[in-house]
Amino acid sequence: MTRRADSVRLLCLDVDGVLTDGTVALDDLGHETKRFNAKDGLGISLWRKLGGEVAVITGRAGLAVRHRLEELGVRHLYSGSHDKLLDLRSAAEACGVPLEAVAFVGDDLPDLPAMRACGYPVAVHDAAQEVRDAAAFVTAAPGGRGAVREAVEHLLRTQNRWNDALAMFASAPTPGTRAGASAGASDERPRSA
Repeated sequence: MTRRADSVRLLCLDVDGVLTDGTVALDDLGHETKRFNAKDGLGISLWRKLGGEVAVITGRAGLAVRHRLEELGVRHLYSGSHDKLLDLRSAAEACGVPLEAVAFVGDDLPDLPAMRACGYPVAVHDAAQEVRDAAAFVTAAPGGRGAVREAVEHLLRTQNRWNDALAMFASAPTPGTRAGASAGASDERPRSA
């Protein structure tokens, strides 16, 4: 399969080691907490605002991921995944996108089957060597530190859509209104949060 970033329409993401730095924090009661990077949130928002689909496929299950994805408007979550390739295919089908138009961002060995099957495999900087070797693009940023934001920018630049993303932030705020919003209009600008 030819690896092409210019045809990607669905961005699939792992969580631990991609959207987070891979740390699994448990409190005394066994509740799991996760730290997400606001830059990655902005990247996901940009991708979605420009018409791209996002799916998250993770081997772990937990409410922290669900809450974060709800904030970002991501509708496709495959948690507790035992077969990321099967879930990748399900996500592509749900979004009406062929596998050739799917990018998968991964960091470790369980991500390899999905990365090998998708049209454009991406590895975060601190991924396992086998994952880096399977990738068409490796981010300079490590997982949980803006790697997803970097992958989105790479895809948009390759697709000649980066200026469309920048245009969302081009207008100067008018005194008394939100940045770029006219009276009564909603601000369509993605937020990092």
